[in-house]
Amino acid sequence: MAGNESEIIKVLQMVAPGTVLYEGLENILRARTGALIVIGDTEKVMKVVDGGYHINADLNPASLYELAKMDGAIILSSDAKKILLANTHLTPDSIIPTRETGSRHRTAERVAVQTGELVIAISQRRNLITLFKGNERHVLRDVGTILAKANQALQTLEKYKSVLDQALVNLSALEFEDLVTLTDVCTVVQRTAMVSRIAKEIELYVYELGTEGRLVNMQLEELMFDLEAEGLLVLKDYLLDFNQLDKVCATLSDWTYEELLDLGAVAKELGYSTQSLDVPVTPRGFRILKKIPKLPLPVIENLVRRFKDLQNIVGASLEELDEVEGIGEVRAKSIKEGLRRLREQVLLDRHI
Repeated sequence: MAGNESEIIKVLQMVAPGTVLYEGLENILRARTGALIVIGDTEKVMKVVDGGYHINADLNPASLYELAKMDGAIILSSDAKKILLANTHLTPDSIIPTRETGSRHRTAERVAVQTGELVIAISQRRNLITLFKGNERHVLRDVGTILAKANQALQTLEKYKSVLDQALVNLSALEFEDLVTLTDVCTVVQRTAMVSRIAKEIELYVYELGTEGRLVNMQLEELMFDLEAEGLLVLKDYLLDFNQLDKVCATLSDWTYEELLDLGAVAKELGYSTQSLDVPVTPRGFRILKKIPKLPLPVIENLVRRFKDLQNIVGASLEELDEVEGIGEVRAKSIKEGLRRLREQVLLDRHI
């Protein structure tokens, strides 16, 4: 199911394992009964509903299964907590085009398009649960299939994350040596965006797995710990126009994998118009300074505002650091010592 991500998540959470609705759908699927279920009692929905029995009872798996034995559609409340109507006849506009073949699925697609609500069709013959929401269509897969795909995606994420970690270590070393080029920066931004893209795909698997996705989610959180914050700091260090930060983040998250492969396009998005990616660039210092323990963000911002870039901060004397707002003699010493340790560590890590 493509389209608006928040809508996809909302739909998947509603029908995920662990929910009452999912258990009812599974009962119907196993019994090969077939069903047509509309979630929502809006005015648009009620206009296509004809006849049926008023139930108005709390949803439970057994009731849903028994009511599905009748030929008509079942109407649930918008939160899928109540069964409102059963054995109803749905009459959507017949001129709405449909890609489906069976009468139940053709009706489901047309109702979804006409009302914008979630419609669930369970095929008696093909033993499938199909979700229709607006113009989107999604087939619910069994838990085993989703878990296999999620684990495969986790392995891919782990490999990409390992490459990104090494690129970040290399970038840190180059920053201390004042040897960073635009290629180094764009490579890190590119790989961060790719890792985030894979993580978002795994998140959708987690939502679809419901209670069965806890272990997958734990692994995902461990792999992605602090990564988004680090990626944001890279952008803060090298983006030419600070005011474009949110826009650039949104743009990069929307790019396809093919678009992300073009380092020139990444450079242009960061605000660089140069034809060559080998030009030297200097970080402001946000990312490196954030690695110093107990150094608050307002103090980091004061340091960057005062010294402009990382090299100036590294070369600053204790007296110059002490003059910055929020920094006393003790903190100035801890900054100097923290930068020294970080430099030694990243230069060592680069060769491991």
